[in-house]
Amino acid sequence: MVHIDTDAQVRLAMQVDPEKVLNGEYPRLLDEWQEFPELWNLIRHKVDEEKKSGMFILAGSANPDEKTRRHSGAGRFSVMRMRTMSLFESGWSSGEVSLNELFKKNKISSESVTTSLDDIAEKILIGGWPGLIGKSLSQSLDFSRDYASLTAEVDISRVSDKRRDPDKVFRLMQSIARNISTEAPVSTLTRDVRGSAGAFKEETASDYIDALERLMFIEKLPAWNTHIRSTATLRQASKWHFTDPSLVCGILKLDREKLLKDLNYFGFIFESLVIRDLRIYSQTFGGRVMHYRDSSNLEVDAIIENESGDYIALEVKMGLSMVEEAAKNLKKFADKIDTTKVAKPTALAVITLNGFAHQRPDGVYVIPISTLTA
Repeated sequence: MVHIDTDAQVRLAMQVDPEKVLNGEYPRLLDEWQEFPELWNLIRHKVDEEKKSGMFILAGSANPDEKTRRHSGAGRFSVMRMRTMSLFESGWSSGEVSLNELFKKNKISSESVTTSLDDIAEKILIGGWPGLIGKSLSQSLDFSRDYASLTAEVDISRVSDKRRDPDKVFRLMQSIARNISTEAPVSTLTRDVRGSAGAFKEETASDYIDALERLMFIEKLPAWNTHIRSTATLRQASKWHFTDPSLVCGILKLDREKLLKDLNYFGFIFESLVIRDLRIYSQTFGGRVMHYRDSSNLEVDAIIENESGDYIALEVKMGLSMVEEAAKNLKKFADKIDTTKVAKPTALAVITLNGFAHQRPDGVYVIPISTLTA
């Protein structure tokens, strides 16, 4: 294993004879390789010369810049996005319901789940960070707050040669956190920052957002495009999410008590938790997670499309009292699909906090998040 960011000898070798860094037993792990993007091309040529698979593992806390990505890695590199742990991985979900099985229209069932708001608040505050296993809630809160602060002060300027204002970066983080699970436009975020931090342009906000995406700090949820049988038009705005919902709490300095005081906002963070888990589970079978909204304001919280083009539509509701409304919304969405051009959704499901997994008489699945796995 090669620690490129901390090993002084490695950094010296990169300046004098960078190919030496590639020498050693295979597979060779290069950690924080993006510190020297030229490694991409060196490895590309090395793979062509050796004609072997599994020679290198490139790990990093940031994506390479566009200039690096322009050099084709087709046929040489496979990309895997590493995420925080899901509720199933952290031992809190029973895994009785498989997300992949929904594409097969199989029957689902689970034991009844009763989760208090205190419990789910704690799961959100701790997040899915492997390093926090066995740590206290107060240590977890300190971690997420420090993570956000250091990203704003140090990491965001590390991903490129640009110097970015840490105070404005953090204010932008705060605005995104306040607008979690929504489609707030960049102009709204810009006004939030500008209100108390002086001049701030939309182009600057977009640059900061791009840097935060490269650092895998935020991960927007893109809009889903399809053919609908309606005069309504599809909206293209992404929804705002962080890679882990605990970061929202760290940025806004939320604790359990503050979350429980605003249940409406708590619902948005719960939705972000569900989106995190859906991304993790769908990644195992090559699925993509998106959202849907049209100009009539019909919205579906998550659309998961697999590699075959089949898709399922899901609504996220913390309270069981909202399941009926969510099911009607999903049926309305399904009726809008133009079946002459695209198939109807394979499944419709409502993800809840409590209850038990089952299929309603109208065909809509109801699934507590703590019963779900890939």
